[in-house]
Amino acid sequence: MKVAVKNLQNKEVGQIELDDSVFGVDVRADIIHRMVNFQLAKRRAGTHAVKEIGEVSGTGKKPFKQKGTGGARQGSLRSPHMRGGAVIFGPQVRSHAFDLPKKIKALAMKSALSAKAKGGKLIVLEAAVAADHKTKPMAESFKSLGLNSALVVCGKEIDANFARATNNLPRIDVLPSQGANVYDIIRRDVLVLTKEAISDLTERLK
Repeated sequence: MKVAVKNLQNKEVGQIELDDSVFGVDVRADIIHRMVNFQLAKRRAGTHAVKEIGEVSGTGKKPFKQKGTGGARQGSLRSPHMRGGAVIFGPQVRSHAFDLPKKIKALAMKSALSAKAKGGKLIVLEAAVAADHKTKPMAESFKSLGLNSALVVCGKEIDANFARATNNLPRIDVLPSQGANVYDIIRRDVLVLTKEAISDLTERLK
């Protein structure tokens, strides 16, 4: 699959051949869904917790005598049915992470990249390098490229000026090639890859 290579001024400066085994696979929405769940579960803090009966502050004394009050018998003010008492089967501190096979992760990444390529939502940049750190000229460059919501994947290193220039642009994310992931790819409308990023991703996924 051949794709035009553009610069930040939206001028075509060449073409690049995309590997069909990475950018041309059948899009598996179910695999992408599994990968997104995997990523979101892994980043959950899991710090939610409720107090069980042994953790509730209070006396262990019997509230009132067993018989003769006309009320239901009670053994503790810390019981779950008492006001301010314990919570039964509530959430406890735990990890929400689960495992996915490496082949599933790789297939999810290929599906996400292929979905952008087939949907016409993939732009290839010659390089993601800025002359200075000013946001205004970068915003104009992105406007000329028609980018309103985009993920820009650079090479192994992100140009410092480019990172600072794009930092204040809303709905624009910038990642190094090793940080490219399924969730960030699909949450933005357009995927922008540099030539170096394409080389890195192809080498990583083939």
